[in-house]
Amino acid sequence: MFKTMKQLFTSKNKDLRKRIYFTLGSLMIFILGISIQVPGTKDLTSNLGFLELINTMGGGAMKNFSIFALGVMPYITASIIVQLLQLDIIPYFSELAKQGHTGRQKINQITRYMGIAFSFIEGYAFAFAFIGKSGDPMQYLYIATVLTAGTAFLLWLGDQISQKGIGNGVSMIIMAGIIATLPQMFITAFQSLVTVGALQTTVLGIIKFLLFVIIYFVIIIGVIFIQESERRIPIQYANKSTGTYGANQSFMPIKINTAGVVPVIFASSLMAVPGIISGFVGKEGFTLFVQKYLTYTTPVGFLIYVILIFFFAYFYTFIQFKPEEFSKNLQQNGGYIPGIKPGEETEKHINKVLSRLTVLGAIFLVVIAGIPILFSKFTTLPTSVSIGGTGLLIVVGVALETYKQLEGSLLTRNYKRGYSRR
Repeated sequence: MFKTMKQLFTSKNKDLRKRIYFTLGSLMIFILGISIQVPGTKDLTSNLGFLELINTMGGGAMKNFSIFALGVMPYITASIIVQLLQLDIIPYFSELAKQGHTGRQKINQITRYMGIAFSFIEGYAFAFAFIGKSGDPMQYLYIATVLTAGTAFLLWLGDQISQKGIGNGVSMIIMAGIIATLPQMFITAFQSLVTVGALQTTVLGIIKFLLFVIIYFVIIIGVIFIQESERRIPIQYANKSTGTYGANQSFMPIKINTAGVVPVIFASSLMAVPGIISGFVGKEGFTLFVQKYLTYTTPVGFLIYVILIFFFAYFYTFIQFKPEEFSKNLQQNGGYIPGIKPGEETEKHINKVLSRLTVLGAIFLVVIAGIPILFSKFTTLPTSVSIGGTGLLIVVGVALETYKQLEGSLLTRNYKRGYSRR
């Protein structure tokens, strides 16, 4: 890592530094926008509940009810839906997926239009939920339009980062929003744990705070370890001689957490639906039922949440990695897994490996998603202070991918310079 940073600040990589500065400048615009409140509204003093995930990803924008309150979540929801539609549910999307670059461009365009539509619907719903029946339709429409414009601007800003900066623009915006809440979280934790008074009490509070920080970083190291862990399946090609052992042997890497953070987002979104419906219906009995059984802070709700994460982990993993297609492509290219017959036997073997890895990946997601819920239950710290969670998983994942992209760019440049000298 230090070697990469040293190479980055050489005179030969000036253009790469410009891309980094552009990325940081764009993210600074996003951070400033978080504090700009929607005109005619005020901060939300009530507990956000199921909206806490959106608030975390937006750097507290939902709590401030800022112009970026919705963030890029409507776009993420749209992209997930479009991915599902490509599974032969709607033939048009399946055909676009097979058309290469042109098809991907059309899919991206449809996803953006769908994301804008979702942001308007969500904006109108949030305006109605937070202002209440005291508002008028024009006021709801005005707030929905402002929130939609905020999401549209963030999507444009994300495109600019992807083209002129470093990393995936949308992912970088989400990461910046999460990181923006960390300083205040540590300050709140320090103020809550370290009580100024008797020397013994103060020292004990400092020890508790240091323990909190150590646990936080241990969880980060654990997340990095799991995110980078993979199972390598050996692959041999019939047209290559084995020669020296392993000299020409290839590997197919399968990550333990192939599905990433998507299962948690899916599960959180589904758990949020009853709460949204209860807000619109306004029936006390239904609201009490939702609060008692369908929120993941209750035992029953937490169990449902865990089951949903497991289900979506399997569902999304087998969408991303299709054993049948991989088996066919491997056989067509003259490849095979040593000791496994090509065709159906290969497909069964990959299915078996993928299923076992998904169990580990799903358990990992449940632990990461469950830590902040249990932490808030068994500690007296404010709800704004948490350990682990979906936000941490996103930050680590995006940071690793961005670093790999940066390192790859430097390696490519060094290789080209070395080749040109020859």
